[in-house]
Amino acid sequence: MRRYGPAALLLLTGAAILRISLFSELYLRYVQAGLRPYLVVSGFVLVLLAVAAALVGRPEQEPHAEQGQPTEHDEHAGRDQQREHGEHDESDDDSQAHEQHGGHHSPRVAWLLTLPALALLLFPPPALGSYSAEREAAGRAAQGVGHFPALPAGNPVRLTLAEFSSRAIYDSGRSLSGRTVRLTGFVTRDDDGTWYVTRLLVACCAADATTSKVEIRGGQAPPADAWVTVTGTWRPKGGLGTDAAWPPVLVAGSVRRIAEPADPYEKR
Repeated sequence: MRRYGPAALLLLTGAAILRISLFSELYLRYVQAGLRPYLVVSGFVLVLLAVAAALVGRPEQEPHAEQGQPTEHDEHAGRDQQREHGEHDESDDDSQAHEQHGGHHSPRVAWLLTLPALALLLFPPPALGSYSAEREAAGRAAQGVGHFPALPAGNPVRLTLAEFSSRAIYDSGRSLSGRTVRLTGFVTRDDDGTWYVTRLLVACCAADATTSKVEIRGGQAPPADAWVTVTGTWRPKGGLGTDAAWPPVLVAGSVRRIAEPADPYEKR
């Protein structure tokens, strides 16, 4: 069984990758949508490598002894005769020890490498949530105050949290004034009861995620990590381009619980 260990590990890893990328959209918890083809190809390659490793690892039949050379049966018969006459062959002990311990076998602890693959296959980790968002410092480097393009006509205007934050903090034209906006994200909370609609922004994958959040005033705070859509109006706070303007504030007119979207991240 041990000779098939590498093949089993490759097969589990490939199957886990295919499960989250080919047969579901779970991969969106970890990487951008554009990386899906690479994941699918990687999964198939690992499965093919597992099949190849299993075929190579099959025990081969020993070739028949050539004429004039002792066969394995003859060797065993000779050993039996030596034991009957009380003879002892030290090489026989060495051979038996080698067979028992299997010098080429990998250590059993190597099977622990299958646990991460099984975890990804059976219990895919969730997307990053409030804990990851809270770890990021609130300080923001000034991106430069300027005049932003006008918002589309009609209310409410659906904006990403990143766009709302940029306009609230850096737009000298105050394009958010008098407009009703709609934001979607998950809930994070401070110890003092202040709560936020939060979204994680990624450029490539979850490893490079940064946080965008908006303070919500008014409306009952849902539990942490709950996904919500909040409709409301912007309340100016602090000076343009300063740390005091962050995080921006939205006065909620309505708060609605929703299911977590298939793609929980915003693109940076």
